[in-house]
Amino acid sequence: MPDQTSKIRVRIYDGTRQPLNNVKNQLIRMRDGMQKEVFAKFIGGPDITVTDLPFYNNFGDQYATLVSGDNCDQAGFYPVHASPSMTQIVDLMLLPKKRHFNFAGADWQGISGSDPRLLAILTAGDASETAAQNRYEDLLENHSSSLAAFFNICTAMKDIHLQDGGPLDYVKQLVWDNGLAPAQDRFFAWADARLVQQVTQACTQGKFAREFDPSLFHSGATSSYKEIQFGEANVQLTFHENEKKNLNGIDCIIVEPDIDYYRDLGAHALLEALGNMLSGQKTNPEIVYVLRWMAGRRSGLADFNPPYTIVADV
Repeated sequence: MPDQTSKIRVRIYDGTRQPLNNVKNQLIRMRDGMQKEVFAKFIGGPDITVTDLPFYNNFGDQYATLVSGDNCDQAGFYPVHASPSMTQIVDLMLLPKKRHFNFAGADWQGISGSDPRLLAILTAGDASETAAQNRYEDLLENHSSSLAAFFNICTAMKDIHLQDGGPLDYVKQLVWDNGLAPAQDRFFAWADARLVQQVTQACTQGKFAREFDPSLFHSGATSSYKEIQFGEANVQLTFHENEKKNLNGIDCIIVEPDIDYYRDLGAHALLEALGNMLSGQKTNPEIVYVLRWMAGRRSGLADFNPPYTIVADV
């Protein structure tokens, strides 16, 4: 048994990004880096500190932290690097099993007042504001998963800093035709062609990694780069440089942004957090929402705050 011990503080939040107070007992489990379960206990409350965890001073200190609660999906994070000198903090989000998107404040008027940049992207190319509003409201009412995915991706893109601005600054107009309308796992857009050079440069600086043979998973793609800042929910920017268009004097190509779950496929096996939801299905924007929020909290960045939340069905 190791002589030294460590502590991990677990803070639990709900889909509104607020402390989870309505689940009385959560099962907290800790696995060390050797995949030995060293702690498992039902504990109530949204803020829990687990003490006396073994400290090995090696890879065994890379803990997996998992939480489950009544009528909630399981959530987890890996790795949490335990240390005897400080209490590590991990923030987890538990979603209710029966839930829905809450777009309060993200209706047409809300988006118009709160995020002019998103509004400009959503409305570019429409013949009139009325046409743009009708299309947005159809997305809101009939394709909520696609709208949530759009918000997830755009919010994450805002946190990416290139040499000159960020990726979202280069996006000019959504693509809606030829089966390329926003979907629950990605969208297509016309973007300033200079974005390719900006992302290529970010790749040399270690912010992105190039994906080879991108057309294997992205039909017609010429290049693709994935953000590598987090272990989970990184933005991937795939370019279709053979598709060209001039918009208001700007040479544009098509960019296809999406967000995958895990950078490291082993993380999923360690966490066992998402169960059957990952088996051969399209990327679920609810899971992206949870993973990106937790990854950002762990990295000490500004909170991931797309203009919607996830709430329990009444």
